[in-house]
Amino acid sequence: MQKELDKIDHEIQNLIELENKRQQTCINLIASENYTSDQILKITGCVLTNKYAEGYPGKRYYAGCEIVDKIENIAINRCKELFKATDYHINVQPHSGSQANMAVYSAILKPGDCIMGMSLSSGGHLTHGHHVNFSGSIYETIQYEVDRDTQEINYQQIRELAYKYKPKIIIAGASAYSRIIDFKEFSDICQENNAYLLADIAHIAGLIAAKLHPSPIGYADFITSTTHKTLRGPRSGFIMCKKEYANQIDRAIIPGIQGGPFMHVIAAKATCFKEALHEDFKIYQKQVLANSKAMSERFKSLGYKIVSNQTDNHLFVIDLRSKNITGKMAQDMLNKFNIIVSRSSIPFDTEKPWITSGIRIGTPAITTKGFKEQESILIAEIIAEILENPEIYPEKLLKLIN
Repeated sequence: MQKELDKIDHEIQNLIELENKRQQTCINLIASENYTSDQILKITGCVLTNKYAEGYPGKRYYAGCEIVDKIENIAINRCKELFKATDYHINVQPHSGSQANMAVYSAILKPGDCIMGMSLSSGGHLTHGHHVNFSGSIYETIQYEVDRDTQEINYQQIRELAYKYKPKIIIAGASAYSRIIDFKEFSDICQENNAYLLADIAHIAGLIAAKLHPSPIGYADFITSTTHKTLRGPRSGFIMCKKEYANQIDRAIIPGIQGGPFMHVIAAKATCFKEALHEDFKIYQKQVLANSKAMSERFKSLGYKIVSNQTDNHLFVIDLRSKNITGKMAQDMLNKFNIIVSRSSIPFDTEKPWITSGIRIGTPAITTKGFKEQESILIAEIIAEILENPEIYPEKLLKLIN
């Protein structure tokens, strides 16, 4: 059992090495990806993966959980400290952001209840009520769009929809929206319509922790997030909720939708939260933001349309319709040059979600690699050169890689 992986499974070891090389040599602009620290990588592969720990600290269904109880409590306390969430209950057991959202719905809703979230084309997430997702098949859904002219959230429109349809819960959050989200305004709308507020901060959690985006703490009844995007931790999720919903959330996770928690990942989350409490993390987040702004402004100067015209966070979406190429075409063209982006719908997109009219650009991963504004601007120039002259290998790309 102690043999090296290469001797046990050369095929898998070889593929891991190839993936490592791909990650090290590509320009990764996928907004939902990042590079964890070596410490977090080691923790996610440690002996904690052997331990079953169904239940919660002090109330497990298995013996031998004294040590993992301490680990989970550390993760909880660090999360509270990081987000200034003293008055919130924390559950660090969700395996992903999607399961965190599912747990919230399961805790307070019944099948057929009405939920309201941002549409996929406006920048929302599948779990915010899209019809192909569990959230759109189990529950009645109302989708709000961004304003057609400004491409920003129209809070008055949301207020009117809430008054008309009376959703049980409203989701504030997105996976491809580049402007500030006003959680207080969402809270006011929810209070006016006797609805719960769920803030899905999966993409902006790192910015919130660094105080570069307003926090939903104090406004939202429930807050869900992942830990692997701007937080730069392991692939996983967590929930913060007002204390009166603690028992409902915990029971929704187990025995509701999950069994044993992944204790190796929970330990990695604890380290992720500790890393994010360091001053260096705030400096990193400021650079993520600076890189995003610099890159989006350079694209604009090169004649590309940015959805909502600018970015306030780690990502932005480029509308490619004026360039007569689709999001999928652009994604495939850039992939040939080892520049990794994700195709993205634009507001009121007429293309199918598999094709799309845009691409989403994110700066967390390149910032982790040490890129700053100068390199971010250079990447924008390289991308424009590839999209407009795909048959020519850009000299600037060679310069950047070298």
